[in-house]
Amino acid sequence: MWASGSAAKKTEAVAVVYLGLGSNTRPEANLQLGVRELRERFVLKAISSVYRNKAVGFDGDEFLNAVACVETPESPGEVCRQIEDIHSLAGRQRGADPFTSRTLDIDLLLYDQLIIDEAPVRVPREDVLKYSFVLGPLADIAPDLVHPLSGKTIAWHWANFDVECHPLVREDLIL
Repeated sequence: MWASGSAAKKTEAVAVVYLGLGSNTRPEANLQLGVRELRERFVLKAISSVYRNKAVGFDGDEFLNAVACVETPESPGEVCRQIEDIHSLAGRQRGADPFTSRTLDIDLLLYDQLIIDEAPVRVPREDVLKYSFVLGPLADIAPDLVHPLSGKTIAWHWANFDVECHPLVREDLIL
């Protein structure tokens, strides 16, 4: 006999996904909007502390950054589509210049231990090991996570990162 209704729900595989969040235009409000939308669309498992850092690659206002861990049965492509929807809600307008001020920037950093290098989805994102404002917050919430390419933990990468190249200041903002 088959069950009906919610008892018959198929168990879906759930991926653990790490997302980087940043903003330097109304950053407190836009980061809060981003986290609120992540809670609506995914199962939010953890959010790092918020860090302030200088703009990298251009002259602009300082950024506030954080990393979120979510669980979802959605594919990497669908996660990216959801991210673009959240960007639109924050009024983000894409331009040709990737180094400019942003209302909200959410990046897919890691999706389980997948390695994908096909546009539009690339994971792990190279920013994870390149910028303190990604690696530091990720180390807050997932120090024992093994980076799929290096085979080393996020804590190891953070301990060996030159934080002087991109100094961070922890903020009191709670998302």
